Amino acid sequence: MKYYLLPLGCQMNLSDTERVRTVLNGMGFVETENENEATILGIIACSVRQKGIDKVYGRIEKWNAMKNRQSVITFVSGCILPADRLRFLKLFDLVFPMNELPNLPEMIRQYGIVTPASLRFGEEIEFQPVVKPLAPLFHKDDKINPSANMERFWAITPTQTSSFEAFIPIQNGCNKFCTYCAVPYTRGREVSRPSEEILAELKDLVEKGYKSITLLGQNVNSYGLDKKGEEINFTELLRRVGEYGKASGKEFWVYYTAPHPRDMKDDVIEVMAQYDCLGKQIHIPIQSGDENMLQRMNRHHDLATYRHIIATIFTDIIVGFTHETEEEFENTRKAMEEFKYNMAFIAQYSVRPGAVASEWDDDVPKEVKRQRYHRLTEELMKHSLVYNQGLIGQTVKMLVESHDRKNGYLTGHTEGKIVIRFASKDTKLIGQIVKVKVTSASPLSIEGELASSKTE
Repeated sequence: MKYYLLPLGCQMNLSDTERVRTVLNGMGFVETENENEATILGIIACSVRQKGIDKVYGRIEKWNAMKNRQSVITFVSGCILPADRLRFLKLFDLVFPMNELPNLPEMIRQYGIVTPASLRFGEEIEFQPVVKPLAPLFHKDDKINPSANMERFWAITPTQTSSFEAFIPIQNGCNKFCTYCAVPYTRGREVSRPSEEILAELKDLVEKGYKSITLLGQNVNSYGLDKKGEEINFTELLRRVGEYGKASGKEFWVYYTAPHPRDMKDDVIEVMAQYDCLGKQIHIPIQSGDENMLQRMNRHHDLATYRHIIATIFTDIIVGFTHETEEEFENTRKAMEEFKYNMAFIAQYSVRPGAVASEWDDDVPKEVKRQRYHRLTEELMKHSLVYNQGLIGQTVKMLVESHDRKNGYLTGHTEGKIVIRFASKDTKLIGQIVKVKVTSASPLSIEGELASSKTE
């Protein structure tokens, strides 16, 4: 029997999916990329943007139609707003928060599915049709705390799909309550994972040969603040990672996402500078370059604070947030011009039910949002090209990740997360850190020649 998973949204959802795989594999199911041959069909959803929810509805309509010709169970978990959850209860067989993942085997058994792991050796058991349990597993009036009992979830060993790139969740939830954001309502309040578990998981990955490891959380630099006196803070966590990397003698890069400008302190930058294994790249969202807009977004930081901490070339920006004027947008464009990002994730605002801003008029027309999105993208391309052209002639380290779309080339990312490719058909280089001399540049990517297949 097989299962099919569709992860949507951010890296945290991809990381959660790795633990879902472990649970289903443990039940004896085998993953497939062909949903038509699966018995279990699951989505790790994202309510953060409407586009992600639209994908969920499109897929579940198809899956429910499949039930006319085959027995399947459908489930959805991940970042789900209460309003979306109520609708999903009518469409999916199982709807559960991610912290209830350890209970998934029992949920599936209640549906009458005979799991492969339950079959005794040499005995054939006829597949049983899917039947509803006597009582619903979750009722529309159930009170769910998505941040409770995370220890049971984190205790599940993830099943990675990559042999060189991995994610480690260090924290779940958020206390910031930005007015546009759904995360506090989908993942609950901040809960920090024990640092001993984080460091143990990281050491295990490095010993297995992983080269790129990302520490994940909705607000990573508030790590440990919910357990003052019991747990270390984020800076100390990075220092211990750095000390391990220094002592191990192995080459790997550790990143983190996403920090919040309000909690970003100089000591984080200082500790990153001390250790080679801490990747010299930070993704720190600005969201807007206008002071009034930042207040409406409840971001709790201003441009002066951002200027003080900026050591990054990656950011997040929202265009078309409620009441955004042309002047406010222009201030955001000026901020992009000032900080000269070589990468930014730009999003057109969409209302998320449950977030504070959902009560406000979404009064910026879609066409205006689209125009502003393209104007910021053009600004990004301009600065990215200048930055990348400055790398021509330099030799940089990169992690080779896959074949490039250009025939005869391999591609990956530099330590600073810039897309780079070089001519080679040597698949043994995939998963390795190599040196490449940059020969040409374009917006958002660079190209070069292999200088060394082994880094010093």
